[in-house]
Amino acid sequence: MSKQKPSEGGASEGARRATGEASASLTRGGKGRWSARRKVSVVLELLRGVDLESVSRRHGVTAATLSAWRDDFLASGEAGLKRREVDVDSEETRRLKTVVAEQAVGAELLREKIRHLEASGPLGWWRSKR
Repeated sequence: MSKQKPSEGGASEGARRATGEASASLTRGGKGRWSARRKVSVVLELLRGVDLESVSRRHGVTAATLSAWRDDFLASGEAGLKRREVDVDSEETRRLKTVVAEQAVGAELLREKIRHLEASGPLGWWRSKR
């Protein structure tokens, strides 16, 4: 049989979760891995103007870590906005490449026509009949 350590108030951890008493202890646990969703929610708190120190204390994460998360979040957002500009540039590049390809095909057809005409006989060496 497994022995469970009784908690301070006598209620089991499952009961505390059900009543919501454990929510404060779960949010204060800054150790371990944080999901991206949790990081985003904390960063959004900072961006809404909540004091860095109070967020740091509430979530048990250092201010330096929170600042790094915020900087990463903003850099990713900036990259997302720049991606649209790249799409516009790539669309223009694609259009220009199409024009160049059409010109190259036209030039190749003209070269082929010149080769064909030159192979069939000399041009300009004939005399007019008077």
